[in-house]
Amino acid sequence: MADEARKVEIGFDGGQVLSARLTDDQLGRARDALRDPKGWHDLETDEGVLSLDLGKVVFVRAAGASHTIGFSGK
Repeated sequence: MADEARKVEIGFDGGQVLSARLTDDQLGRARDALRDPKGWHDLETDEGVLSLDLGKVVFVRAAGASHTIGFSGK
């Protein structure tokens, strides 16, 4: 089964917040880049490429598991 994207918010110094849909793999790569926040990082998302100034990122908030509507096969 393909890795489903979920809503992620990236907050910046100054109060701006960017929303994107990321898979767990994409989110993991972004968090890895933030461990040493120097320079710019290109983050591939389902909507396109985001270029982030890592020194300006102050938080990353990821939504929980994706929600389903209706009946599931479980």
